[in-house]
Amino acid sequence: MSYFVYLLVSENNSKVISYVGYTNNIIKRINDHNQSKGAKFTKGRVWEIAYCKKYENKIVALKEEYKLKKNYSLRMKIKNKYIKSKMNNINNKCK
Repeated sequence: MSYFVYLLVSENNSKVISYVGYTNNIIKRINDHNQSKGAKFTKGRVWEIAYCKKYENKIVALKEEYKLKKNYSLRMKIKNKYIKSKMNNINNKCK
């Protein structure tokens, strides 16, 4: 069975917030978060995947989730890269 570690982002009053989690069904989990059925912190927000990595071992996935949750500088890098990419997509559509 495969497991996924993911980082979600959501815009909240001009502020981008993030959430890190793990799951064995990434599509179902993201839908749960967006339908306010996920973790309490994620309720009432619209979430987009900024980062997702697949692991074949649950223990390894849990360790990587913990590392990503605690490594705020890496989370900021991922968030900033995602925001920059999103802005580039908007700029390309407006040309």
